[in-house]
Amino acid sequence: MKARIAMARPLLAAATTALAVVLLLAPFAFAQAPADIQKAVDAAYAKYKGLQEGKNADYIPALARVDPNLFGIAVVTADGKVYSAGDLRTEVSIQSISKVFTAAQVIQEQGLDSIAKQIGVDATGARFNSIIAIEGVKMVAGAGAPEMNPLVNPGAISATSMVKGATADAVWAKIIGTHNDFAGRPLAVLQDVYTSESDSNQRNQAIGALMLAYGYIKANWQQAVDLYTRQCSIGVNAKDLATMAATLAFGGRNPVTGKQVMDADKVPGVLAIMATAGLYDDSGKWLYRTGLPAKSGVGGGIIAVSPGKFGIAVIAPPLDDAGNSVKAQKAIAEISNALGGNPYKVQAK
Repeated sequence: MKARIAMARPLLAAATTALAVVLLLAPFAFAQAPADIQKAVDAAYAKYKGLQEGKNADYIPALARVDPNLFGIAVVTADGKVYSAGDLRTEVSIQSISKVFTAAQVIQEQGLDSIAKQIGVDATGARFNSIIAIEGVKMVAGAGAPEMNPLVNPGAISATSMVKGATADAVWAKIIGTHNDFAGRPLAVLQDVYTSESDSNQRNQAIGALMLAYGYIKANWQQAVDLYTRQCSIGVNAKDLATMAATLAFGGRNPVTGKQVMDADKVPGVLAIMATAGLYDDSGKWLYRTGLPAKSGVGGGIIAVSPGKFGIAVIAPPLDDAGNSVKAQKAIAEISNALGGNPYKVQAK
């Protein structure tokens, strides 16, 4: 196991360095005409609008009631322009996509090593809410855990517990403030989702208690679980999510508001975790097909980042067996392919 950890960390460091280089150089290589971007968005929307695959998440009752025909696409570029098709107004709960931005908040405030040493940054190879995965690994003091990261529920709840604040309200103010800054507007919790999720989150409560027992959470696991549930219930539309993705795509600067939300040198660490663990059990398959750091949520949203080129998001609630939106995966892959979004795909000279 120690050998696996020793091998994995240099690979993550190399991936992080590569993403940092891409963030610096890619803006100069992206020269798509606005009409071509809109054409790619429109084509993907038309192609997948009638797709009837997957089903809404139903383990949270409120999610089962969301309109399965909801379909919205948005792409945001460096100049803050938004290219869209479909529904940009209807909000869904952000769900696991929020894990990215709470982890980003912790990294911004406490440094890149904070998440790596307290939680870990390796893929788990298990379901996003697995309890067996917690039992199967042990944290190495000051080195995080093998096969744990802040984009699965145990690591995400632990990341929420790391946000500093004297009270629950103070911690929440930081969490929602970070999400607001990435989205470029004030966001709010969807109370029906929060209530529904709070009434059915016994598994996450068990995870929170275990993470306290094993030292990942230092105190008050109940508060961590409640705030995590609240952050997953934040309402977002496709434009919000695309703006959040674009902020990561452009070195932590929100291209719509112009605000520097996160230090540029800390963004590659976030993107590296998204690349290796963003789409649950299918993260490797997604990265193999698209090359894009991404994160999905069971509310039906997916964000993806083409570093230095664009941020993209799609909302379409029906999910596949892994918990990822069927339409969103197909639409993002199609648009990215049309726009040359894969950061690993370089034309031979």
